[in-house]
Amino acid sequence: MSRVGKNPVNIPSGVEISMGNEEITVQGPLGVLSQPISKLVNVRRDGDMLLFERADDSASANAMSGTLRALVNNMVIGVSSGFEKKLTLVGVGYRAQAQGDKLNLSLGFSHPVVHQMPQGVKVETPQQTEVVIKGIDKQLVGQAAAEVRRYRPPEPYKGKGVRYADERVALKETKKK
Repeated sequence: MSRVGKNPVNIPSGVEISMGNEEITVQGPLGVLSQPISKLVNVRRDGDMLLFERADDSASANAMSGTLRALVNNMVIGVSSGFEKKLTLVGVGYRAQAQGDKLNLSLGFSHPVVHQMPQGVKVETPQQTEVVIKGIDKQLVGQAAAEVRRYRPPEPYKGKGVRYADERVALKETKKK
């Protein structure tokens, strides 16, 4: 059995889980998320825990039990505490400003870049060179952060660009004559 799929998902207080035939819905203080359930996985509730078991002994059922368990665990964490990604802008004149659900970026181009955040994702700029992206859906938060980073990824010679707060950029040495 999948190593991840063996572990139960703990349901904290304040989080409600409802299971239908084809969907599992997680509701908490921050919002509601739902996920379709695969036919290859049997989900059952045991007190304040969710258990994920394979429907058969196939390799795809084994893989799907771990995948579904990880997705539901991320949903539980998301509706109870949420997710956030921090980005840092490194470079002279690189700035960010949040305006509602839009992020205005000055990244050294001849024009400002305006990035529209997806629904369910909030953006904050505590400083001009810091961007904090928050939301309850881990996939949406990570995708929004990756799209902002893609405008100007860190370059390897001076390290300028948009990078994750915990990202380390290995600088290359310049070409010698």
